[in-house]
Amino acid sequence: MSIPLLPDIVIILGLSVIVILIFQKFKLPTILGFLITGIMAGPHGLSLVKASHEVEVLSEIGIILLLFIIGLEFSLKSLAAIKKAVFLGGAFQVLLTIVVAGLIATYFGYGISQAVFIGFLFSLSSTAIVLNILQSRGVINSPNGKITLAILIFQDIIVVPMMLLAPIMAGKSDDVWLTLLTLVLKTLLVVGLVILAARYIFPRLLFEVAKTRSRELFILTIVVSCFAVAWLTSSIGLSLPLGAFIAGLIISESDYSHQATSQIMPFREIFTSFFFVSIGMLLDISFFLQNAGVIIGFTVAVFFIKGTIGTMAASILKYPPRVTILVGLALFQVGEFAFILSKVGIENGLIDAVTNQYFLSISVLSMALTPFAFMFSDRIVKSFSNTQLSKGLAKFNYWNEKVDDQENIKSLKDHLIIIGFGVNGKNVAKAAKATGIPYVIIEMNAETVHKEKANGEPILFGDASNPFILEQVKVWSARVAVVAISDGPITKKVVSSIRDICRTVFIIVRTRYINEISSNLNLGADEVISEEFETSIEIFTRVLYKYLIPDDQITNLVHLVRGDNYKMIRPEVEMEAGRLNIPNLRITSATVSKDDNSIVGKSLKESAIRQNWGVNIVAIQRNGSFIAELDGDTVINQNDIVYIVGTPEAVTELNKLLKV
Repeated sequence: MSIPLLPDIVIILGLSVIVILIFQKFKLPTILGFLITGIMAGPHGLSLVKASHEVEVLSEIGIILLLFIIGLEFSLKSLAAIKKAVFLGGAFQVLLTIVVAGLIATYFGYGISQAVFIGFLFSLSSTAIVLNILQSRGVINSPNGKITLAILIFQDIIVVPMMLLAPIMAGKSDDVWLTLLTLVLKTLLVVGLVILAARYIFPRLLFEVAKTRSRELFILTIVVSCFAVAWLTSSIGLSLPLGAFIAGLIISESDYSHQATSQIMPFREIFTSFFFVSIGMLLDISFFLQNAGVIIGFTVAVFFIKGTIGTMAASILKYPPRVTILVGLALFQVGEFAFILSKVGIENGLIDAVTNQYFLSISVLSMALTPFAFMFSDRIVKSFSNTQLSKGLAKFNYWNEKVDDQENIKSLKDHLIIIGFGVNGKNVAKAAKATGIPYVIIEMNAETVHKEKANGEPILFGDASNPFILEQVKVWSARVAVVAISDGPITKKVVSSIRDICRTVFIIVRTRYINEISSNLNLGADEVISEEFETSIEIFTRVLYKYLIPDDQITNLVHLVRGDNYKMIRPEVEMEAGRLNIPNLRITSATVSKDDNSIVGKSLKESAIRQNWGVNIVAIQRNGSFIAELDGDTVINQNDIVYIVGTPEAVTELNKLLKV
């Protein structure tokens, strides 16, 4: 028995392996390799693939699974949190692109209806490519990732009315209002079903499935749910990918979304490869070579025009320049839904075959450039950030998000600056509030700023890498700055910006990976805490506790592991310390809890703390008063807070004496 599609699948996947292997040798993006594979195997290349339509069907499955996984990683609550970005940012980007592209098309002799339809085509960006890159780079939950996703969601929604308007624009339909009213009613019905299913149906269904502990049944349930909801939305006139995204949102409300993502991921990788290959198969190489100059020129124009409009769309949402530029760089290409829309345009006579080929060539070329735009995005942002326009945007964003407690911030001194108000930032703020430490927060998420300001937090909206924002929080008079954001490149820029203004503030940086420690230290950070490394310490500490290892042994082991590992991570820092002969000192404080030891009730001279433990007590806090001038006759009392300077080992030993 033969399977007609099997030879084409083997050709596509086999050729993809060879092409991508070569591309990886030269460190070129995988997506570009799939596009090249499609160009080579397609009807305009070597004509290796015969079943082009079947390949397109497989590619559509890839898009469905991609949007399904994106929906799984979101939730109805998180989507509601970015509703402003979806409707305001998305509408601004789409409408302005339609206007600009339509005017350009009119200049080249197209009629009004044709020009508007061309605007429709170029207003759409590639959901599949952009989200795939955002996911692979781990920035889909960053501010620029969320705004980009919000605008892409709006594009996916608006493509349906565009398809319905095409026959009307071509003069083939008179019943406009009835069509639109029907679509609105169907959409409301779908939204109602989504809320009902997310709250009552799917959590119970997945609970019953999970109780069986059958991996096969779980996968089957997830796949059926995805395609069933996608089919339902498609049957009422909405797009299949939009339905898949809705299905992901429904399941994301349950406790099983992470398991569902892990089960679907391998299928998505295979089918999305067919999507990128199918896009490459659409390109007519001979037409491209004959008109290369015009196509490249228009592609450059699309890059700058759509990139600028995307940046403006993020700017009106009051995000800092770095975020807005990254959004523009993510949205400049033409998307896959535009290909579907172009077929509708050809059927209704809104574009001809030659225009469609120009459109396809520009679209594929813009898609091929997208991975490179992401690769060089940090350099582009860095070159832009030093301009007067960037500083002007920072001031615009800052003053548009007016701070209610400016006078309190102006009076800050010896305070703590918290940069980023995620889980880590919030915990630092709680600790500062509980201990009476004055602090101020810088956050780039406008929704978070609005919410936390209403809760009374001293929070500013702005990009902490911008000197103007740092000056507003008086960074030069702060004692500590905690950089608690998840974006590695912007973290480095924040550290560098702080050091350009102030050399005295103590900078503590939170990073995700060990390999980011050295670069942050070189830029001026004083302490860099790696989540990857500290998590490993927490794990083995809890393991040792379960094996009843004594606390002091565990503490010494933690000091040893930290010392050895950080020495390997930052050898240049240790070498510098060695040249200057600076000992490994630790400055900390400890509460004197125990009253029956050789220290409490005795003077510093009698207890001989320095001789016996190798540490110095430099200050004491007693009953709310601070004693900084100590001598040999100073007595340590119970409940004093003593400030200690010494090696980590010596400090640990003295702590045990004071507390145990």
